[in-house]
This record gives sequence, C-alpha cells and structure tokens, in this order.
Amino acid sequence: MAEYLTTRELADLLRIGERKAYDLASSGEIPCVRAMGKLLFPRAEVVAWLNASRSGPQVADPPLPPIVAGSHDPLLDWALRESGSGLATYYDGSFDGLERLKSRSAQAAALHIHEDDGFNTRALRDALGEAPVVLIEIASRQRGLLLAPGTKGISGFADLKNRQVVLRQHSAASQRLFEAQLATHGLTHDDLAALPACARTEEELAIALHDSKAEAGFGLGALAGLYGLDFVSTHEERFDLAIWRRAFFEPPMQNLITFLRSNRFATRAEELGGYDLTGLGQIHHNGASG
Repeated sequence: MAEYLTTRELADLLRIGERKAYDLASSGEIPCVRAMGKLLFPRAEVVAWLNASRSGPQVADPPLPPIVAGSHDPLLDWALRESGSGLATYYDGSFDGLERLKSRSAQAAALHIHEDDGFNTRALRDALGEAPVVLIEIASRQRGLLLAPGTKGISGFADLKNRQVVLRQHSAASQRLFEAQLATHGLTHDDLAALPACARTEEELAIALHDSKAEAGFGLGALAGLYGLDFVSTHEERFDLAIWRRAFFEPPMQNLITFLRSNRFATRAEELGGYDLTGLGQIHHNGASG
C-alpha cells in the first residue's frame, strides 16, 4: 500500500471529484505535500484527518481476545508462559495470524514473512493499512534444513529430490519461502517424497524428524539441539510481533514485553541458540489511525 495518495486516489477515497480534492489542498483543509510539481497526500495523515472530522457518539470497540496468533516460535512460546501474561496462543502460521489480527480475533500475531526489502512490514500494511497496530521486533532467527539423525547427503535444497520431507501448511510463511526455494532449484512438490500430513508448528516438524518419520524439513535452528537434529542454515529472518495498539498497553501484553527485556529471556535465547536479540524492541511499523 502506497504511503502517499495521488489526487485521483484521494478523490476516490473521499468520493469527490478531483476538482474538489484540489480545492481542499489549496485551502489547506487537508494534509498534502508538493513534489516535482505534483500534489501528494500522506495516507496516514489523511486517515487521521478523517477520524478527527467525525461527529456523533464514540462507539467503543469490542474487546480484543487475549490471544497471540501467527507463527509458532519456541522462545516466544516459552516467554508467554514464563511471563505470567495470561495470553493464550493459536499458532497456524504468519498469514493466518494476519487474518486473525485483521478480524480482531487475536490481539497480536507473530510474523516472519520474507519480503524483497525486509520482513513483515509490507504484508502487515497490505492486510491492515494504517490501522493502529504496532510491529515490534523480537529477534533475528536462523532458519534452514533440519535433518533427522543419521541423514546423509543433504547440504542444500537441490539435494532434497526424492528425499523424505515434512512440510508445513500453506498459511505458514516458512512453507511459502520453502516453495520459492524449491522453484529456484528447479524442484516442485512432485520431486519430493513428502509426508501426507503437514506439521502445523515448528515443534511438530522437529518432532517428526526426531522420530525419523522424514529425513528433512525447513525449520528453525533453535530446535536442532533440543531434538538432536543436524542443521543446515540457509536464511536469517526477523521475527516480529504485530500488536493492536490498545492491547499493547494492557497488563497482559505489558507483562510479556517487560519479560522480553529481562535477563531470563536473554539467557533462554542463548541456551536455545539460533537467535540474535540485538534488535529486540525496535518498532518497525506504528499504524497512524485509531
């Protein structure tokens, strides 16, 4: 979603003619900038201007359920319990988490969506625009090929042809990245001996490999040591938590955020391995409207 609106896009948004849009800009009634002889309108400021212009009674938003949806992560899952946050979880992948965040059936979603110019931000804006959602970094993680004990001859994606592989569901960002990597190496699902059932979480994938139900899977390096697996690192990804702003300041989420900054959390991340907390707490998006 573009950060700036053209005059035509503004007119379409407000359902007015372009001439009226020019008049609003000329009179200074609506936020705008002039660049290269053109009028541009900051989307976030236009939304804020619209909200400030509303009349009538203020209708309270329905309460947000105390649920964190999105991608499963063993470190965050541990922190949700240890912090005493009281937040429940519903893990079914980053893209499912975005949908639940949008429908307000969750107050937060854990995301690790790989984008051409970074992580998560564009997907969040595409799903929710400039809604009052905060995107806060949790960690940088190592992702790659997890290998069952004793597996030989797999050092990269090209080696997966005809090998037994455990997959994730399509709503998982890791599965979509995995499919893109297969395509890059000239492979499709038909070239794999994939298990009939997918793993719904990162831990389910690791357990399947630990039990030698498959030879390889695309998962987190942090789970290799826990389940006695070999690991071939292929990607580093940013793992974020997208949170509705009004939930961000409520005690359950504040308990979690406080715990994430604790020494206990840092120690646990080091014990698991595969995490870098250098960017912990950095805000990568802060929705303007609300």
